[in-house]
Order: sequence, then C-alpha cells, then structure tokens
Amino acid sequence: MDNTSKSKKKPLLIIIVTLLIVGALAVGGYFVYQNFFPQEQPTDSKGVVGKISDGWETGIEDETKPKKTGIQIPGYSSAVMKSSDKTLTLSIGNPKANKCGFYATLKLEDGTVLYKSQLIKPGYGLTEVPLNKTLEKGNYTAMVVYKCVTLDKEHTPLNSAESEFKLFVK
Repeated sequence: MDNTSKSKKKPLLIIIVTLLIVGALAVGGYFVYQNFFPQEQPTDSKGVVGKISDGWETGIEDETKPKKTGIQIPGYSSAVMKSSDKTLTLSIGNPKANKCGFYATLKLEDGTVLYKSQLIKPGYGLTEVPLNKTLEKGNYTAMVVYKCVTLDKEHTPLNSAESEFKLFVK
C-alpha cells in the first residue's frame, strides 16, 4: 500500500513544482518587459505627458497672425502641485508663429533647476513637466527661461527671455 500512495504523490509533486517554475518565469518575464522595454506615454489632445510633441495648445488666440513682430514667449501667473509629485502641470512650448527654436529651463529663484528641455520647435510643447526632484510644501518664485536659437544645424543663439510665476506646493 505504501508504494501506491508514493506513486500517487510523485505526479502531484511534479505538477506543483512545474507550476511554481512556470509562475516564476512569468513573473520574471513581466519584470524584464516592464523594465527593459520602453512604454508609450499616455496622450491627450493638449500634448504628451512629459514628452515634447506637436499639436501643443498655446492658449494664444490666432497666433499665426501676431499683431506684433518678434518672438512670442508663453507667460504664466501661477501653478499648483502636491509636494509628493515629480510632475508639474504647466504648458511649456514654442508658439507656431515663431521662426526659431527654444530650449526651456524651469528653475526656482535660488537657481535650482527642475527641468531642461530638448530643442522645442515652433508648434511643439508639453503640458506635463517631469521634474528632477520633489519640492517641500511652500510658495516659490519660479521661472521658465527660454533660450531662443536658429532652426538650422548650428542652432545659433538668438536671445533669451524669462517668464516668472508663483509656484504653490501643497
């Protein structure tokens, strides 16, 4: 009788070990997929989260026919975020009417750099800015520094502008 019960337990043990191995491989495969293959960012009609994209909404009425000549620079009055967030909802971009590129740097009044962009072409921008660090609760003076450059291969510097605003961290 002992041989019969041992022979019934052996296949059950093999099935359990096989299931454990398959489960471990599935979890390992999922981990590799999530960490080594880039995931697409969610998009909306106003831009791509944390990524510069075209179709950026500037909020400037009929910006293709500017009333003044020169470079259009977006301005801000304030922004609000949570202290635990590493993303700031702020529309940083280059209006379509401009004939130059922008490099945008988001920084605090004390010089702490929170974000630096790649080249932003006219009509491109982002609405969710990925920050280098989280901020403590409080009120900050922040600014976006726009460095304007030509759109040719050299990206020759033109001028720069600062758009200052109040950043409220709750």
